[in-house]
Amino acid sequence: MTKENLFKNVPQRLSEEVFETLQPLGKSSKIERIISKGHASPVNFWYDQTDNEWVLVVKGRAGLRFEGQEVIELVPGDYVNIPAHARHRVEWTDQDQETIWLAVFY
Repeated sequence: MTKENLFKNVPQRLSEEVFETLQPLGKSSKIERIISKGHASPVNFWYDQTDNEWVLVVKGRAGLRFEGQEVIELVPGDYVNIPAHARHRVEWTDQDQETIWLAVFY
């Protein structure tokens, strides 16, 4: 057994978002750490995932939009369950600090 920490090994420079699988959970499920800093989904891009995703903002802030809805602002402790094929996008993430997400795909 080894102890890990969500805040360990956060890159100083983030030219791109970091997606890191923390724990595979079988064939198609996993726990993932996502690190963003001023990142957003590309213009006119929508995620349309085949798996459900439960996502929690651990640090920072972000704006998440579901197709046809207003932006939801997420702050530390806020979480959202995203059903498979629910089209969504990240409108913005905090530019002044890292936004650390914990995502469970199932």
